Amino acid sequence: MDVTRRIFATGAATIPLLGSGLPLARAQSTAQDAPLIGKNGVADPLEHAIDAYIYGYPLVTMEMTRRVLTNVAAPEGKGAPMGQFANMREYPDAKFRAVTAPNADTLYSSAFVDVGREPHILTVPDEDGRYYLMPMLSAWTNVFAVPGKRTTGTGPQTYFIAGPGWSGSVPSGAKLIQAPTNLIWILGRTYCTGTPGDYGAVHALQDQYRLIPASAAGKPYTPPAGRIDPSIDTKTAVREQVNRMDATTYFNLVAALMKDNPPALADGVPVAKMASLGIVPGQPFDPARQPPPIREALERAPKEAIPRIMGHLKATGQHVNGWTFTTDGGDYGKDYLQRALVTAVGLGCNLPQDAVYPLTTTDGAGRRLNGASKYVMRFPDGELPPVHGFWSLTMYDADYFFVENPINRYSVSPRDSLKANPDGSVDLHIQNESPGAQLESNWLPAPKGPFILMLRTYWPKDALLDGSWAPPPVTRSASATL
Repeated sequence: MDVTRRIFATGAATIPLLGSGLPLARAQSTAQDAPLIGKNGVADPLEHAIDAYIYGYPLVTMEMTRRVLTNVAAPEGKGAPMGQFANMREYPDAKFRAVTAPNADTLYSSAFVDVGREPHILTVPDEDGRYYLMPMLSAWTNVFAVPGKRTTGTGPQTYFIAGPGWSGSVPSGAKLIQAPTNLIWILGRTYCTGTPGDYGAVHALQDQYRLIPASAAGKPYTPPAGRIDPSIDTKTAVREQVNRMDATTYFNLVAALMKDNPPALADGVPVAKMASLGIVPGQPFDPARQPPPIREALERAPKEAIPRIMGHLKATGQHVNGWTFTTDGGDYGKDYLQRALVTAVGLGCNLPQDAVYPLTTTDGAGRRLNGASKYVMRFPDGELPPVHGFWSLTMYDADYFFVENPINRYSVSPRDSLKANPDGSVDLHIQNESPGAQLESNWLPAPKGPFILMLRTYWPKDALLDGSWAPPPVTRSASATL
C-alpha cells in the first residue's frame, strides 16, 4: 500500500483515516529497485511470468468483481450501478449460497466508484455510537482509508474522494481523501443485532449513506440507471472466471487496468519484470512479439501461479491452539503473494486494526471438527476476545455456509446474553443438539458432519494484534464417539 501513504495531502482539509499502528511509508523509486532487475534480468522468464501473474491478480479480480456487481439497472441485493450503494438489508440464512463465509454481525453497504472521471462526495449520518466502518480499497485491494468509529468516531461526516491525478479545492465542510487509483471499492459494514427493531434502525442509517458526483453537489440528484451488459457472466464465481483466463487475455487486462490504476512507487521491481516480458501499462500486450522462451513462459504462467497462490495458505499467518489467523491483510507492502492469496480467499479484507478472523477446522488436539462429537470452547475469567468493537464465533459447514438449526442461530456472541460459570469463565457449547435450556444461551449449533469455526474480532485490542492473546482451543468432550 506504499503509494497510498501519499494520499493525504497536507492541509486542514485532509484526514489520516488509516489510524494508528501502521508502518511508515515504504515507498521506493523504480530507480532504487533497478539494480535488482539488473541482477536477475530475464534469466528465468517463467519465474518472471509467474511473478507478473501473482502481482496482477488482485487488479484483475477487482475489475471482474466490479463488472459482476455493477451489471444491474438499479441497486438490487448485493449489486448496484457504478457510483451507487448496494445495501444488504438482512443477514443470510442457511439457504444462502451466493457468497462463502457470510457473516451475521454487520450489514454491508457496497459501492464501486470511478473517482478518476470526477471526485465523489460521501456523506455518512450520525451513527449515535453504533459501530461501523467504511473501508475504501484501491484497485489493487489495498485499504487506503477507513472512516468509521475507530478512526473518526460516530458523528456525521462528509468526504471528498478524488482520484490520483486530481487537484483543486475541497468543498467547505468536507474532508479530502485522495485515492491512489481511479477505481475504488467502498465496502461499508454497519453492526446490527439482527432483531426486527435493529434491522429498522440500521436500514434508516443505510438510507442516509449518500454518494454523489462532485458536480451534483448542492443540486437535486437522481442516480442514472445502470447499463446491463448481457455478455458479463454473473453466475460463475469471479475467482473461477479469473483463474480460467488464458495468459493473453489476463495480461492484456493487467496492462490496460494499470493505465488508470497506477502501481505503487515501491513496485519498481515487478513493473520492470513485466516490462521485460512485454507487459507495459496502457499498451496492448502481444505475446507474438516476444522471443519463444518468453512466449512459452507466459503461456505457462497461469497454471503455475494459481497453485502457488493457493499453496501460500499453509505458510501464512499464525497457528495457535488449533487456530490459524493472520494480521497481514489490507496493507501488504511488497508481499504480493500474500496480497494475491487474500484476494483469492477473502476479497475485501479489512486492515488488522479493524478486524482479525481466526479460523479452525480442528480441535485443540488436531482432530477434525465434526458434529458427531460435542465441544467446549472455554474462555477463562477476563479472557474473552480483547476488542474495542465486538466479537462473535460463527459456525460454517464444510463448504463455508451457515448451518440450518432449530433456533436459527449462526453465530454466538455477547449479544446472546452469555452465562458465566461460578469462577467467571465462559463456556461456548459447540454441538449438534441443544445442551439444555440452562446452557442454550451459550450454544452454537453444529451440523451432524464436519464443520468450520471462525472467530470474528472487530477493532481488536493490542493483545490480539501482538499475539499476547490467542483463542483458546476447542476441546472435544471425553464422551466423544469419534
